[in-house]
Amino acid sequence: MFILVNLKAYPCDPIEVATAARDVAESSGARIAVSPQAADVARVADTGVETWAQHVSPNAHGSHTGSTLAEAVADNGAEGTLVNHSENRLKLADIDGSVRAAERADLETIVCANNPAQVGAAAALGPDAVAVEPPELIGGDVSVSTADPGIVEDAVAAAEAVDPAVDVFCGAGVSTGDDVGAAGDLGAAGVLLASGVAKADDPEAVLEDLVSGI
Repeated sequence: MFILVNLKAYPCDPIEVATAARDVAESSGARIAVSPQAADVARVADTGVETWAQHVSPNAHGSHTGSTLAEAVADNGAEGTLVNHSENRLKLADIDGSVRAAERADLETIVCANNPAQVGAAAALGPDAVAVEPPELIGGDVSVSTADPGIVEDAVAAAEAVDPAVDVFCGAGVSTGDDVGAAGDLGAAGVLLASGVAKADDPEAVLEDLVSGI
């Protein structure tokens, strides 16, 4: 089970969260990664935690002011990237372009989707994983794996029908070890979460609880 902590643009200390994630990963043997703002990728990677970008743009080197170049985040220590998060939606052609850009830079990819139908479409693009995140549950206190477990099961089935090699993650409302365990029981290979760790007074304690569900 892979746990990816998205720091979004929350006013947290990315190094504190990264250090906590590194320590919990080392002590538990769990795979935990942190996805900070692009400007913090190098600092977070320097802690030794697995580091992911929040986005890469669907372009190569060239005249692309304001883009997030896949090679740049890789050179700064990122090992993977999110694509098409609900808060940074892309057109289908650009999702494909971002996945291809990430592959070019040897970055793993997780494409986010709102529902099982979108999961199937995203899986057809050949990312490493697709994450189902109903927008209405993002940032809330109720996990998708408990609020609507059928969405997770249907997402797993949709990806399996298109490309069995594409893992399915679930996000939105994940905050406890019970949520992680429920996601695994439904067939998810990982979870995405943000506020549950980024807004916590004690990120390490929250992470320790999360890995208890694996």
